[in-house]
Amino acid sequence: MKDPVYKLIELTGTSTKSIDDATEKAIKRAGKTVQKLSWFQVTEIRGSIEKGKVGRWQVTMKVGFSVES
Repeated sequence: MKDPVYKLIELTGTSTKSIDDATEKAIKRAGKTVQKLSWFQVTEIRGSIEKGKVGRWQVTMKVGFSVES
């Protein structure tokens, strides 16, 4: 494909471990139903606090995939 066209979706992944883990989980889950995932852009990072510590990370991202001709 010479000049690809992309569609964007927005995902929010969560993890009790890390920002990276939340990102990986969201991309892996989306990859089960969306083909040709190409790139992502993190747009927001947030989380919850439980007993004075990070309880859960939340990472919102835009994910692009190429559209078939």
